[in-house]
Amino acid sequence: MSFELETATDRENLRRVAIDPVSRVEGHGKVTLLLDDAGHVKEARLHIVEFRGFEKFIQGRPYWEVPVMVQRLCGICPVSHHLAAAKALDPVVGALAITPTAEKIRRLMHYGQILQSHALHFFHLSSPDLLFGFESPVQQRNIVGIASAYPEVARQGVLLRKFGQEVIRVTAGKRVHGTGAIPGGVNKSVSPAERDALRHEADQIIRWSRDAVHLARRLHESNRSLYDEFGLFRSHLFSLVRADGAMDLYDGHLRLRDARGLIVRDGLRCEDYDHFLREEIKPWSYMKFPYVAELGPAKGWYKVGPLARVQNCDFIPSEQAEAEREAFIAHGEGEPVHAPLAYHWARMIEMLHAAEVIRDLLDDPDILSDDRLADGERGREGVGIIEAPRGTLIHHYRVGDDDLVSYCNLIVSTTHNNQAMNEAVRQVARRYLDGRQLTEGLLNHIEVAIRAFDPCLSCATHALGKMPLAVELLDAGGQLVDRATSGG
Repeated sequence: MSFELETATDRENLRRVAIDPVSRVEGHGKVTLLLDDAGHVKEARLHIVEFRGFEKFIQGRPYWEVPVMVQRLCGICPVSHHLAAAKALDPVVGALAITPTAEKIRRLMHYGQILQSHALHFFHLSSPDLLFGFESPVQQRNIVGIASAYPEVARQGVLLRKFGQEVIRVTAGKRVHGTGAIPGGVNKSVSPAERDALRHEADQIIRWSRDAVHLARRLHESNRSLYDEFGLFRSHLFSLVRADGAMDLYDGHLRLRDARGLIVRDGLRCEDYDHFLREEIKPWSYMKFPYVAELGPAKGWYKVGPLARVQNCDFIPSEQAEAEREAFIAHGEGEPVHAPLAYHWARMIEMLHAAEVIRDLLDDPDILSDDRLADGERGREGVGIIEAPRGTLIHHYRVGDDDLVSYCNLIVSTTHNNQAMNEAVRQVARRYLDGRQLTEGLLNHIEVAIRAFDPCLSCATHALGKMPLAVELLDAGGQLVDRATSGG
């Protein structure tokens, strides 16, 4: 079966089915399926239909505005952009190494973001599919349905997210769009009262996070034939790791594993990302398609995010999360786990790790210190890379002598996963939709595959220079009379 048609004539003879919009994801996207008269799927694509020009309108702004401005990319993961921008601009103020206090407060902020985002995605957006079934009544597949049928699960999900947001508020100043991280460090410390309030809840948060891991694991292991095969495809895995190979979601170097789990590139400096990665542009999406330059676009694409990180690291440096990671690795029986639905299991392992890290940081006296800023010889360029909830996030800036940003490049987590999401969509379309009468429940299978990646489509839309306009003229019966395009 072909999923990429060769000619416009072929396309015009096919029936088009659209899932528009894709629901329970951040941002706006749609899926189009092209089917022949027998209902066989000939093409399946995920289209990102938003456009945001952050890379351009940041140019000309004072560099110190950037960590606050870039948060407006997204209301779900603003902290990730806030921190990546601050990290990238540290060298501009000469802070080649920030103070221990600044780093620990930034880490506390970041792991609070990981915890609240993972809780939001698993409990609010994905658990309705996982607990009720992909074809359950659409009126039931939402957080209200979860609260009715599984009240304790819903309660814990809400409180886990609330705790993560409180960590963000304490470190960034606000739950959304805070100002805590600045080039060179942070602008506020944690007060003893704030520390004590969070520490009082931390142990309970760890217990609930562990329960969430066990829930995700039970769902996976109780229906292996579905969870291990749904949307299955194999690819490289890409993420940051610490110098000793440990998982580190805030800092480290870049590592690439192949589909069989072998490390093929390691110790890649963050500053050299643009020598290692390239981005392909396709006319039917505003989201770019990154790939490893030396492997080319056909073979060099990869997965990022929890499924990649849990398997790309050598160990997780927190006791309970590492024990859960070992169980996850054992599930693969010597091979990497590539099934998209395994993202949920891996995501909950990371949430448990975040909870453990937060507890340990709250016990560190450095977060109470006023030694918050560092500086040095003025720089002109910086790259900041962190592991955002959805995957590897890259911010790259150049700043002129006038303190204005002259260059900005962003490769966000969902952009890295663009090809992977399209592959999952194709595999699900082939397995569940091909040759069948389409129903809402069957089409939801496509959305389930996309949701597994926890995409943030708002963040990922900036294929500037490729903005095609398509105008279609239809007759009264809905038949295409003429079509014209410009741009792209």
